[in-house]
Amino acid sequence: MSKKIPQPTARPRERAFLVGAEIHGRKQNLSLEDSLAELALLADTAGVEVIGELTQKLQRPNTETFIGPGKVAELKALAEETLAEVVIFDDELSPRHQRELEKALAPNIRVLDRTALILDIFAQHARTSEGMLQVELAQYEYNLPRLTRAWTHLERQAGGGGGRSGSSGGVGLRGPGETQLEVDKRAIRKRIAHIKKELEKVEAHRMRYRAQRKRSRIPTVALVGYTNAGKSTLLNHLSKSEVYVADQLFATLDPTTRRVELPGNDLALITDTVGFIQKLPTTLVAAFHATLEEISQADLLLHVVDISHPNALNQYQAVQETLKEIGADHIPAVTALNKLDQLHRPEAARETLKGFPKSIAISALQGSGIADLTQLIREELYESYTPIQAHLPYQQGALISLFHELGQVDLVEHQRGGVTIKGRIPGRLMAQFAPWLAKNGKVDAEEASVDEELFSEET
Repeated sequence: MSKKIPQPTARPRERAFLVGAEIHGRKQNLSLEDSLAELALLADTAGVEVIGELTQKLQRPNTETFIGPGKVAELKALAEETLAEVVIFDDELSPRHQRELEKALAPNIRVLDRTALILDIFAQHARTSEGMLQVELAQYEYNLPRLTRAWTHLERQAGGGGGRSGSSGGVGLRGPGETQLEVDKRAIRKRIAHIKKELEKVEAHRMRYRAQRKRSRIPTVALVGYTNAGKSTLLNHLSKSEVYVADQLFATLDPTTRRVELPGNDLALITDTVGFIQKLPTTLVAAFHATLEEISQADLLLHVVDISHPNALNQYQAVQETLKEIGADHIPAVTALNKLDQLHRPEAARETLKGFPKSIAISALQGSGIADLTQLIREELYESYTPIQAHLPYQQGALISLFHELGQVDLVEHQRGGVTIKGRIPGRLMAQFAPWLAKNGKVDAEEASVDEELFSEET
């Protein structure tokens, strides 16, 4: 008789209590209830079990504990009653908020905020060396101002007051806690500087790769959208490839580019990018600069919206705001209203099309609507023309030639330092001309001259 070998048990998930605040006058795409529901999904993606939530309406955040003292006491009681191991706030907490909350709660309860939770998910999902570097940079920059919390026990051992001895008011000697803290901060700053240098190399490589793609004259399309909208599934269907897909938030972090054939044997390079989310941490936007540049340098944006989600419009607006933040809101875009197959009434999505510019209702999973979508992409890339007026330095001879070759020229004026061209160009070329576009229909001659001088220095 053979013995049954016991299987290792799964590690129990941490128990988390969620906290959300509705702050008077603060603009937010999602309601407090919906935002907390999204936070619960983030927690689940991070491997945390949500056991309860607490909310409060505030005129402004409390300077010490974010929520009011009464709510802190209520939170402490609830956390202890439910055996919570971590409390997660739906907003980014300042280092002081985090420190005071951990003092007020039981010693065994950690306090995290939305930013720390998203960083943890990114750390779990990063696969490439570039992605890992970007996540590590964001984590260090987030944690650096919060480092003091780890050494308060040493400061207390040194007698408090930052390790100063005596009461004469002199400088005194630093205690071991402060010394260790400074050593750690210095080491982290050194590591941040090293990571930034490594990412500069990555960015230089991306620039060379983008220049190569521009020379190939194959237009680029960036897939953008709220996290879990179905971008990777759509890319797989368009390119007949096998990009990793999972029904969870931030399943894809690293950009993936595939060559796609459009109707009429035209080609496009389509890049899947990291999903957006409301309250996207600024540390992540900065750390993922090289990746997000893939979006700002694209010829066309393909905005994928989960039409089956109750907050589809709010998610769409959150993505639009992020695109504006990274300087990509000027790029032509089409919208794919995805997950048609998950609607009880698919015709409802088609009725919704009127609310989204240049949109097609699709199911990336089943393939419905894909033919119409690829036709719309082709029209935008190869048939749609956009009015433009630009002042191009003479050193930008390639762009001047490109305008004449592929655009429709209405006016050419040779001026000091460059040439002003007015006409229409294919929408996919707008990103290349963006640095030299006229403002409000007028060319800023002084600024154009500065551009020319900078270009001369770079070359």
